[in-house]
Amino acid sequence: MSFRLAQISDTHLSARAPGFSANFNILAMHLREMRPDLVVNTGDLSLNGADEAADLALARATHDALGLDWLAVPGNHDIGDDPLPGCAQPANAARLARWRAHLGADSFVRDVPGWRLIGLNSQITACTLPEAEAQLGALNAALEDAGGRSVAILMHKPLCQERMDETGSTYWCIQPGPRQRIVELLMRHRPAFIASGHVHQWRDRGVSEGLRQIWAPSAAFIVGDPYQEVVGEKRVGFVEHVLHPDGAFESRMVALLGLVTHDIGEMPEMYGPLKRLAA
Repeated sequence: MSFRLAQISDTHLSARAPGFSANFNILAMHLREMRPDLVVNTGDLSLNGADEAADLALARATHDALGLDWLAVPGNHDIGDDPLPGCAQPANAARLARWRAHLGADSFVRDVPGWRLIGLNSQITACTLPEAEAQLGALNAALEDAGGRSVAILMHKPLCQERMDETGSTYWCIQPGPRQRIVELLMRHRPAFIASGHVHQWRDRGVSEGLRQIWAPSAAFIVGDPYQEVVGEKRVGFVEHVLHPDGAFESRMVALLGLVTHDIGEMPEMYGPLKRLAA
C-alpha cells in the first residue's frame, strides 16, 4: 500500500497574522478530509518564533489540532538564520532550545514502507553549534543504515537554486560550505528527492548531480515579483507525495479553493518593508 505524505510549509502562524491562520484553517480542513499518513511542515511554522515564544506555542497547538500524525523541522522565522553579516536573528543555542521546548526535536528519521524519511534542521548548518556537527553525523548514519529503502530528505531551505556548485551566499539557499558537506554524504546514498520550503514558490525539477529538489509553496503568502525573482510558480498550497513501497513516487502541488494569495511585500506590518529588486 502506498504512503501519502502531505508536505506543508511556511505557515507563518501568529495571533497577529489572522489572514495566515485563516489559510491554515482551510488547509487543515482539507487535510482532515484527505487523511494523509503523515503531515510534515518544512519550516517557518511561526511568524516570529525566533523571538516570540507565543508564536511557537500557537504553531504547536494549531498542528496538534489537526488530529493527524505530524512532524516538523524549523525555519529561519522559527529559530533564526545563518550568522551572516546583516542577519538580525542568527540561529543560536537559545533559539534552538526554545524550539525544542515548544515543538520537540528539530530533526527526525521516520521509516515507512519502502522509504526512509529524514528531516534536517537547515538553519544550523552554517553555525558553530555542536548540534550542527552532530546532525551531519546523524545524517551519515541514517543514510548508511537505510537498509535498501528509498530516501527522502525534508528541510526548510533548498540546497541550491540551480547548481550544487554555486559559490555565492544567498538568503534563499544553504550556504556553499555546508552544502558541499551535505552533498558529499547524499552522493554516496543518492536520495529519491529533497523536499524543502522557504522560497515560497512551487518547483519540481532535477538539478546538478542528479539530485531532485522539490520546493513546496507557502500556505500563507507569496513574495511579490518586485521583491523576489521568479524561479518557480508563485502560488499558495501544499505538496502531496505518494510514496510506493518499491521506491517509486509521485509529487504534486495542491491548490485549495479559498486560500488567499497574500503578498508579503504589501504587508509591511509583518516583517517591515521589503527591499525591491534592482530595476
